Amino acid sequence: MQHEMASSDNPAESLPRAEGREVQPIVPSVPAPGVGVQDAVELLLEEVVEDPEVAPLVAGRSLRGRCVLITGGATGIGRAIALEFARLGCHIAFNYFDPEGGNDIRAEAERTAREITQLEVRVHWEECDVRDSQAVADFVARAETALGGLHVLVNNAGVSRDRALWRLTDEQWSMVIDTNLTGAFNLIRAVAPRLRAQGEGKIVNISSVHAMRSEFGIANYSASKAGLIALTRSAAIELGPSNINVNAVAPGCIRTTSLTQRVPAEVLDQAREKAALGRLGDPQDVAHVVVFLCSELARHITGAVIPVDGGHML
Repeated sequence: MQHEMASSDNPAESLPRAEGREVQPIVPSVPAPGVGVQDAVELLLEEVVEDPEVAPLVAGRSLRGRCVLITGGATGIGRAIALEFARLGCHIAFNYFDPEGGNDIRAEAERTAREITQLEVRVHWEECDVRDSQAVADFVARAETALGGLHVLVNNAGVSRDRALWRLTDEQWSMVIDTNLTGAFNLIRAVAPRLRAQGEGKIVNISSVHAMRSEFGIANYSASKAGLIALTRSAAIELGPSNINVNAVAPGCIRTTSLTQRVPAEVLDQAREKAALGRLGDPQDVAHVVVFLCSELARHITGAVIPVDGGHML
């Protein structure tokens, strides 16, 4: 099911366009008869055109009017990211999906969409299973039409099925890998032609510190998040020539409802002790870094993995 909400005053701001530069090919002049080799070389050097310089950095350039697609945007970190972009004037598309078939996530999606609408930006939201490549392609197409463009992708959708690896079932393994890793690939593949055609774009993948330092019982989760970092770096190489930045954020222990409900208090206390700052993170801590990576201030950062873990990895 798909949903669209527009702000009350129906803003008609023009969406930003890519500012590309066309470099004309160098066609050397043919030296006239009787012109020596040295003279010909000098003529050729005079016709060499240096590559155009990068446009000056405009510090604090607004993100207003940008169109942002966020997976798993109904709750937790995804919700914080969606609201932060909306506060900055971005139009938002997000999906939600409950593999267990419950209705709680839909209610949360409705609440998130209402809050985004109150910020006077456009919002498109619908149920979509990121494991389904055709469903993803359709979702991206509808989101782009509803928002009027697409400039940013945030791959946040993720699940966990914790268990000792020798007890993991095929379903528990594939559910996590297919959602956290293949799902991100499906989204990147769907948006890449659009971003390449306009000559700009930002992609941020939400990985985890557990991609680099695992713990007991999360082999499937750690593998999926480590794979997401490798995918980030590969995509950065392949999409970089089209002026598309691809980065990853690696949160540590972030205080979300799902975390506090399913993780014992003593485990959370241990996480606090491991962090150099001695506290758990908030979803807003992650959202701020994601927004930075999608801003003009981070235009020369790509293929990077930014930890947001309070010093957990130190």
